[in-house]
Amino acid sequence: MPTPAEITRHHAEADVVYVGAHRTGYTVRIEEPDPTWSERYRRLEAEVRAVLGDRVLGIQHIGSTSVPGLPAKPVIDIDLTVADPIDEASYVPPLERLGFVHWLTEPDWHEHRLLKQLDEPRTHLHVFGPDCPEVVRHRMFRDWLVAHPEDRERYAAAKRAAAAEMAATGDDNGVLGFGMRYNRVKEPVVREIYDRMFRAAGLLD
Repeated sequence: MPTPAEITRHHAEADVVYVGAHRTGYTVRIEEPDPTWSERYRRLEAEVRAVLGDRVLGIQHIGSTSVPGLPAKPVIDIDLTVADPIDEASYVPPLERLGFVHWLTEPDWHEHRLLKQLDEPRTHLHVFGPDCPEVVRHRMFRDWLVAHPEDRERYAAAKRAAAAEMAATGDDNGVLGFGMRYNRVKEPVVREIYDRMFRAAGLLD
């Protein structure tokens, strides 16, 4: 299990190794909550478990589409835990047969691998190793937003503002790093919510 210091430490941007990433013409947009998002996650989870079997150490629906009542980019975010993310041969080919593209690797961020399915709604599959603090953070943030409607509303407003800012500056259109820029715009509100969440959990003084 990660330590409190590991869970509460915010990730600094690190090197990204683009693998199959390419321009797609994607435009950032925020949609109203859609009950089919959770249904699509359940189908995807079943498919991933079917092709990977006991190589799946953990899998969970994260991100805004996992929070009932929260407007979101129509992207199904999934955390997948495997024994060793570096051992791509053990899990990437089966996932590619499901239509996933190995998009990028972030070696300095818990050996994170991102795979994408580009059909609508898109799917972002985040691969991490055992006891990864980021997996804990994602689960805590999802559950906090489910339980705290006031923070859910704050986050929804920040997401809409970030999407509007990117549209106004032309910062969408499928540029490879659009997700990082979108996240930076809403980061102050996210950090504020994380701080409140960590303190409530006794992870910060």
